[in-house]
Amino acid sequence: MKGPFQKLKSDRGAALLLALWALFLLSAMVIAWALNINSRLVVSSNANRVFVAEAMAASGAEVALCREITPSSSNLHRQMGNGSYDVQITGECGRLNLNFLVQGEDPSKLRVLRQYLNLKGIDLNDLDVMIDSLLDWVSQNRGLHHLNACPETDDYHPPHAGQLFSVDELKKVCGWEEFTSKPGWDQDFTVVGNCGAIDLAWASRDVLRALPGLSDDGVDRFLQLRRGPDGIDGTDDDFQFVSTGGTSVPPEAQAALGLNPQQFQQIQALVQFKGPVLHIMSVGKSGEVTRSVEMVVLKQVVPAGAPAGGTATLAVGRPQIFSWKEL
Repeated sequence: MKGPFQKLKSDRGAALLLALWALFLLSAMVIAWALNINSRLVVSSNANRVFVAEAMAASGAEVALCREITPSSSNLHRQMGNGSYDVQITGECGRLNLNFLVQGEDPSKLRVLRQYLNLKGIDLNDLDVMIDSLLDWVSQNRGLHHLNACPETDDYHPPHAGQLFSVDELKKVCGWEEFTSKPGWDQDFTVVGNCGAIDLAWASRDVLRALPGLSDDGVDRFLQLRRGPDGIDGTDDDFQFVSTGGTSVPPEAQAALGLNPQQFQQIQALVQFKGPVLHIMSVGKSGEVTRSVEMVVLKQVVPAGAPAGGTATLAVGRPQIFSWKEL
């Protein structure tokens, strides 16, 4: 039989085990509570950063819409508290307007698109299929079928709408699948109606090289002049071409491209200079979180009458937003 001392010792051991077990449970509850609070703080902090980044991106976009803002304006780059925004403004019409190039099946316009695709490594056979299928896609004549175009099937139905409504629509056109699967394939294309002729003030090297009569040396010389010493478009050191009114191409630009008046006349209908349609990319940042707003807008310049001195002035109307995309 156990004595009173042994029984007391056994009861104390059991009580100690229960106390340790209760302490363990309490510690586990405290740790779980602390982890839960921490996770909520992390989620809340991240949500706050997302909100700030979105607000910064929207703020940058609104600044870019102001009529006084130009691509080189310092106000396009701002740090405000825990957030910041950086905005890049480029000319949307520096891209190839697909609807302009296929309209009326003008051989001189289609030659530009063919040359651009050739520069991108598309071989002749694939090129014929791509161009003819694109012409079938936009043609409003449902009975017309171009020689090298893919035939219509149960799974392939060109809409014959007369135009493309978005650049991404090219992904649906037969023959364009491989080209449109490459990163950055759409950087040199647009379908904005107010863009027609190619804006030489913003065109990329490959777009310029696609124009007839332009040599690689002439294109490189022009880009070096246009971008200034820092080699970047839209900065303060860009060369200031003498304005000739409207969107006419300045003689200095023609000379830099290596074109005499007769040579320039051959591409005059295909080009313009400093069109009013702009592409705006505003990137907002808070911590490691970034959000973007992408817009295509028209900043219309219209005559505002002439003052007493007889010199015409210009006024900028309200910007017209063609697209707004939040990324």
